[in-house]
Amino acid sequence: MDGKQRLTVADAVDYKGCPANRSKTGGWVPAALIVGIELCERLSTMGIAVNLVTYLVGTLHLPSATSANIVTDFMGTCFLLSMLGGFLADSFLGRYKTIAIFATIQTLGTGTLAVITKLPQLHPPPCHPIGSKNCKQANGFQMGMIYLPLYLIALGTGGIKSSVSGFGTDQFDEKDDKEKAQMAYFFNRFFLFVSSGTLLAVTVLVYLQDEVGRSWAYGICSVSMFTAILIFLCGTKRYRYKKSMGSPIVHIFQVIVAAINKRTMELQLNATLLYEDSAATSRIDHTNQFQFLDKAAIVAEGDFEKSVSSAPNPWKLCSVTRVEEVKMMMRLLPVWATTIIFWTTYAQMITFSVVQASTMERSLGNFKIPAGSLTVFFVVAILITLAFYDRLIMPLWKKWKGQPGFTNLQRIAIGLILSTFGMAAAALVEMKRLSVAKAVGISTATLPLSVFLLIPQFFLVGSGEAFIYTGQLDFFITQSPKGMKTMSTGLFLTTLSLGFFVSSFLVAVVKRVTGSMDGQGWLADNINYARLDCFYGLLAILSAINFVAFLVCAVWYKPQKPKQLLEMETSTNGGSGAEKC
Repeated sequence: MDGKQRLTVADAVDYKGCPANRSKTGGWVPAALIVGIELCERLSTMGIAVNLVTYLVGTLHLPSATSANIVTDFMGTCFLLSMLGGFLADSFLGRYKTIAIFATIQTLGTGTLAVITKLPQLHPPPCHPIGSKNCKQANGFQMGMIYLPLYLIALGTGGIKSSVSGFGTDQFDEKDDKEKAQMAYFFNRFFLFVSSGTLLAVTVLVYLQDEVGRSWAYGICSVSMFTAILIFLCGTKRYRYKKSMGSPIVHIFQVIVAAINKRTMELQLNATLLYEDSAATSRIDHTNQFQFLDKAAIVAEGDFEKSVSSAPNPWKLCSVTRVEEVKMMMRLLPVWATTIIFWTTYAQMITFSVVQASTMERSLGNFKIPAGSLTVFFVVAILITLAFYDRLIMPLWKKWKGQPGFTNLQRIAIGLILSTFGMAAAALVEMKRLSVAKAVGISTATLPLSVFLLIPQFFLVGSGEAFIYTGQLDFFITQSPKGMKTMSTGLFLTTLSLGFFVSSFLVAVVKRVTGSMDGQGWLADNINYARLDCFYGLLAILSAINFVAFLVCAVWYKPQKPKQLLEMETSTNGGSGAEKC
């Protein structure tokens, strides 16, 4: 019996619903097929986002601040919809079906965008110079036709991102030492695929958009995702699938409702008197934080039906393990809140930094670098940082400290520091750019200033993303109950979403407070008349304040012991699966 258990993965099944065979399912090959979907998702989403502002300004003739907000709202919605994808994956579809369905939706979105950008009737007539008063802006119908595919793509992205990293980690068994070690490397390799997709997007795809045509570039995105879906489906027999434990959102509300209904009851000093129905091997030990939730586990009259053998009403009585799962999610929230500002600074790299690049000298001999392709330095910084961390820091840290690299909270802290310096560098470069603009004439289309001066801000924020993305992903997946893994991934992605929305909010507020009747201010329609350096300086100050808040939250955070991270298993389901097979 023990030998059979070693050959199978206790908490996973294969595509037939039988206990997953360790030698025939899971591992690096299925994980690679899964992250292939993520690579194509990044190719599509980032290929559109990094160069969208130039399309909105140059083709649809929208103001730069309005265009920046459209891009950040689009990106924010992409990540916000990951919560919807996570809910559907946990409650109804499972991660496998969620990935397949939402990848198909994104394919339809990119295909539709390819058609819309091809039709001249769906954008206003061209004008020169861009930004002059005689330029006609896109009308409501034309804007609506652009929003339609963008938000189809956002819906697809949200569904994919909610499940792809969780489904990837499902291919490794945490209870097996060898596979657990492989999982430690998975987060870096996963982000390497993400960055590779972004690198292709900001180089090849942006070049195709500017030199060949946007419709061709978007068509390539659609075909590549369709191909990735077919490859993903080919791995169906090799994947490990985790059994659904029901919607974690419902479980959270059950604990909260039960605790509120029993708010007047006196809490037992002896935690062993609280209700617990989980198996001894899967229980989570009681903790003293958030004790008001413990009242959900107090046994009271009416919690059980008249039948002695019946289970309690989950809206009236919850087990200690269920309460502790909710506590685990609540402990994540302070760290969650203090990572949002990073993604606000990140948003500037694909909006205002691209607008900056469009005003600077971008020629390399006879080749002119597309403004959107400047984000290649951002991606290169990520790849260099990941390679340096994976090949040098992790082995050295393991020899010195006995740990495979920095902890997740340490990586997040490094990311926050680097983004703060990145915004400070951006402010200094913008001061230089504005001084050159005033010297040669503010109306000059291309300033005699090398675009490579923007490299420090791209490199610092890019290196910061390499640390904070892997740190957040590791933190939210490993420090949450396994039954809530997809939801916790969605929670992580909402930091990206809110970061973009905070950027839109800050742009709107700054434009309103500093603007004037003639369209000037910190964020004027023509950035040569603006004070973008002040806006970047504001973000640097906010980032520094946020870093201090993060340190306080990191010190306060009390991680669960390894024993407490074991997944809740139901022996009855495992047994029935074995009998069926």
